[in-house]
Amino acid sequence: MTLDRSVLLFAGVMVLLSVALTAFVSAHFVWFTVFIGANLIQSSFTGFCPAATAFRALGIKKGCAFE
Repeated sequence: MTLDRSVLLFAGVMVLLSVALTAFVSAHFVWFTVFIGANLIQSSFTGFCPAATAFRALGIKKGCAFE
């Protein structure tokens, strides 16, 4: 699995997790969803993604988006 796909998978899992936490634990977890969305928006403009940096450090091979 490439870095690009790993980041997309991680973002999707985090969104679904945050929605489940909001629905079943506390409405305050909606802020986790907001944080994830804001991070996705800023990474689209800047090209910097903390998850990509972490996955790169774990040795996941590069794709074409996060170089």
